[in-house]
Amino acid sequence: MTDLASAPLDVASAEFWRRPLAERMADFAVIRETERFPVYEFDNMLSGTRERFHAVIHFDDIIEISKNPKLFCSGKGATTIPDLPIEALEYFGGFINMDDPRHARQRGIVARSFTPRRLAQVIDSVETICEEVIDEMCEKGEVDLVETISAPFPLLVICDMMGIPRSEFQTVLDATNIILGGGDPEFMGDGDPLMTLFGAGQTLTQLMAELAEERRKNPTDDLTSALVHADAENDMLAPDELGSFFILLAVAGNDTTRTATSLGMDLLAKNPEQRKIWTDDLEGVTPTAVEEIVRMASPVTYMRRTVTEPTTVAGHDFVADDKLVLFYGAANRDPKVFPDPETFDVRRNPNNHVGFGGPGPHFCLGAHLARRELAIMFTHLFTRLPDIETAGEPTYLEAQGAPLVGGVKRLPVRFTPTKRARP
Repeated sequence: MTDLASAPLDVASAEFWRRPLAERMADFAVIRETERFPVYEFDNMLSGTRERFHAVIHFDDIIEISKNPKLFCSGKGATTIPDLPIEALEYFGGFINMDDPRHARQRGIVARSFTPRRLAQVIDSVETICEEVIDEMCEKGEVDLVETISAPFPLLVICDMMGIPRSEFQTVLDATNIILGGGDPEFMGDGDPLMTLFGAGQTLTQLMAELAEERRKNPTDDLTSALVHADAENDMLAPDELGSFFILLAVAGNDTTRTATSLGMDLLAKNPEQRKIWTDDLEGVTPTAVEEIVRMASPVTYMRRTVTEPTTVAGHDFVADDKLVLFYGAANRDPKVFPDPETFDVRRNPNNHVGFGGPGPHFCLGAHLARRELAIMFTHLFTRLPDIETAGEPTYLEAQGAPLVGGVKRLPVRFTPTKRARP
């Protein structure tokens, strides 16, 4: 008989996702040993219907499903577990919620715009912005890491890359908090949740529409100019596609690095011996340490795939329209793939995690940039604030269900105050 006091919580419930990361992963470990593709039910608040999904938590299954987009499509909902209208999916998720050939076209347009010269400029800006945000907090001695570092750092990189003026930064931050807040009341306010969500999306699309119009008249050297002045041979994003792309970039490109930075600092606090290994050899250990943070933190909680025709995975039969939810954090702790998976090891190698998604057409387009952001930020923190440490536990989102990103709202840290690097 199962001990109900220690039985895993329902992964479709809000209670499951409001707990610390380690508790969630402990439940996934128990589930992994009991059933290959457990089924969970939930209420779709928009349609008023009862829906169900299969949780995919084994590493090999996520690899197989990710490699077969024709059998397991994204166009019926990659970024939401409930069924939503296609228009809403594409509005908030852009080409993540598309299948080829539309997915390949839009992703290709964006990828071609990241020329080697532009990528070099972005990396330069990462260094500059990293120094800037540390300067803003280094004299204080005790701060909320999320507010001062984790949240502004990657979003400032994105805003600068797109050409969004600094005067609009808070607007973009507030909108992204709503979209990825998982329904957290702190971000949603007292209004109608659906209207608040669409209002945040409209804020970002309107901001991008105005910037795109300005760049058509007066191009500069930012990514927005590149996207609206693409060569005719290479095609270009339509205005509505550009708005959806900016939502995707501002949300996914921001919150993944944001969450990895916060959870990375927490992991280092709980594993001081691993921090010492890293700081004793910053240059040598940083590449593997960054990968281990992404594996353990797995900032993107899930992506959904929908079965397109009867098929079998790991001996389990699926039928068309079955929903499969790929839980990356659970897969990244699969003991068949990762020895001692619950151990945080900054020198772990090999480390073929799925923290940026599984192999296939939807692998994260910004993985390289995210790795560089994490490497640069932790290197600068260790160098400029060598005694920085957590001063409490992380505060997690009060999600109303499984949030797309397992976000941290607050993480107090303290350090010996130091002078700004620049006046």
